[in-house]
Amino acid sequence: MRDLLYLKDDQIKELIELIFFVYRETYSDPNNVLKKYSFGKAHQRVLQLVERHENISVSELLKKLKITKQSLNRVLNDLFKKKMVLQKKGQIDARQKLLKLDKEGKKLFDEIFIFQKNKIFQALKNSDADSVIKFKKVLEKMANG
Repeated sequence: MRDLLYLKDDQIKELIELIFFVYRETYSDPNNVLKKYSFGKAHQRVLQLVERHENISVSELLKKLKITKQSLNRVLNDLFKKKMVLQKKGQIDARQKLLKLDKEGKKLFDEIFIFQKNKIFQALKNSDADSVIKFKKVLEKMANG
């Protein structure tokens, strides 16, 4: 098998560092928005997934976040109190709890999304289509383990 340059330890370490910096930059501005509500990154992750997957079940959300039920309940209770997320029973199984953003939650999500969109949009705008498609495929492979 051919020794690929981009699979050397130093290059992988550099990529890990870049991923950290991208994460930091993508989530730094939203932190100021979240602080207004006394929310943190855990709240943001829940808002993100509930917005992207309307009527997601609590069990599916737990699987996607890979956190404990106790941790999720703390975050959800905060979001319920501030009327950011609504919970309803499943139509097929009444034990199922389905989540979606309330009007305030959508407003907060949109405020956060504007910051993130601007940073990502600028980077993607200055890249060719092939690079963007390949980048997305690499991210998907990383996200799916």
